[in-house]
Amino acid sequence: MVQTSVSRGPLVSSRIIAIANQKGGVGKTTTAINLATAIAATKKKVLVIDLDPQGNASTGLGIERGQRSISSYHVLMGEATLEQAVLTCPIPNLSVVPSSIDLSGAEIELVDAERREARLHEALAQATGWDLILIDCPPSLNLLTLNALVAAQAVLVPLQCEFFALEGISHLVKTIERVRAAFNPTLELHGIVLTMFDKRNNLSDMVAADVRGYFGDKVYKTVIPRNVRVSEAPSHGKPVLLYDVRCAGSEAYIHLAREVIKREQEMCA
Repeated sequence: MVQTSVSRGPLVSSRIIAIANQKGGVGKTTTAINLATAIAATKKKVLVIDLDPQGNASTGLGIERGQRSISSYHVLMGEATLEQAVLTCPIPNLSVVPSSIDLSGAEIELVDAERREARLHEALAQATGWDLILIDCPPSLNLLTLNALVAAQAVLVPLQCEFFALEGISHLVKTIERVRAAFNPTLELHGIVLTMFDKRNNLSDMVAADVRGYFGDKVYKTVIPRNVRVSEAPSHGKPVLLYDVRCAGSEAYIHLAREVIKREQEMCA
């Protein structure tokens, strides 16, 4: 990773958290949309930036494909400002910068661009009007994820309760350390949330114990259970908190939101 300087002046008024894990299928996007919804329900202004070419966060927040004429791709390429790309969600206090399939080619288009890793940071440099910005990263450690890590102040890692969990997160932690050394010295690990926890499966308990033993209090107390309602909600274009607020998945994300808000207060104190 080539070292470069990224100016991190006092212009950013919103807290920015990247939700990242290079492994797919760990509940990253599900966590992004439901955590955003739960925090927005506390009257905080929340913006979700969908940086995944699949666009699942946009779909899960009720944004139709036809509404995505200006997307995070255009923001990264300097073809639109952040404000031009923001869409209001059907959920109060929640907005989104949608994704489009054009993002798939962004990495190739940016490869020779100046300050290619700082495009999102520069677009967010004067972001105002939101208490919290959550960036939903693609399931890989590519230039899109690098842009998110350079722009963010902290990283939240969803971690599936399965055998290879610790091996995968070790790569991400090393990447965070490299980004901190080369581009963003203020970047912190906000926390790790255990997802797809199955209390009927001893493996889930074993993985949870291993992760907590290694990362200590960086692991949130809240665990996200395997829950069919959480899986069904995106097909209806809704976060699970709107689809079925009483299900176990919704209750878990409400508890996680409280933990994230409390940790934010501690980190910013």
